[in-house]
Amino acid sequence: MKPGHVRAAMTLPLFSVAAFILVLLYLPARRFRWRLAGWLQMVFHRLALWALGIRLHVRGRPAADRPLLLAANHASWIDISAYSAVMPLSFVAKREVGTWPLIGFFARLQHSVFVDRARRGATADQADSIGRRLADGDTIVLFPEGTTSDGNQVLPFRSSLFGAARTALDEAGVEAVFVQPVAIAYTHMLGLPLGRSGRSIVSWVGDQDLVPHAKDLLAASDFDVSIVFGEPIRFDRGTDRKKVSLEAEKAVRRLLAAELRG
Repeated sequence: MKPGHVRAAMTLPLFSVAAFILVLLYLPARRFRWRLAGWLQMVFHRLALWALGIRLHVRGRPAADRPLLLAANHASWIDISAYSAVMPLSFVAKREVGTWPLIGFFARLQHSVFVDRARRGATADQADSIGRRLADGDTIVLFPEGTTSDGNQVLPFRSSLFGAARTALDEAGVEAVFVQPVAIAYTHMLGLPLGRSGRSIVSWVGDQDLVPHAKDLLAASDFDVSIVFGEPIRFDRGTDRKKVSLEAEKAVRRLLAAELRG
């Protein structure tokens, strides 16, 4: 049995018990919008990272201004726990995620916004849904690449859902919404730097099945991941969403490249 499997055999049963208790506490906390819900969410995901043998490092800090939309790169299903371990937030996810066993349950539990990227005519309505959530005070993570990368690069951003910021301006009655670039970088395994090919162990791209990928990841174990926050971009009524999308893309690309260089 590989060292990663030994670790998983020890940690996953403990995590399962803790997760069950946390979910029982989280459900009423979210229903009544208690601040406890955000804390429970972070504890859950920090425990998940611990169970998977992943160490989290945070560079920079989340913006204090609200409404806040995080524009982030996306490489793996592990990203969800890494981002969520830093602060209370929700995600924009493709519609299919909501139907997946277990993962769909937790995505709904975290109040994710599900969008159908194949329905071009629905983009405006989907952006409005995200915007209303921003106006209500939720921090939303948007993956503008629209898919996962190999963890070595940032794919071109799609600008359509950045229109959520304009809806948030109207709904919240504020002068500006803030779009903050955020990068996730998988940097080390067993204390040694991960190369381009090494990141393929963590990245979940294309049509890979989740279960085999999770087994390979658990066998390897002992990863380091960094979440790097950039400078927030102000989005007001005169802002062009396409320019903000491009600016955020360039910022995330710079943050990722700098973190991978170490």
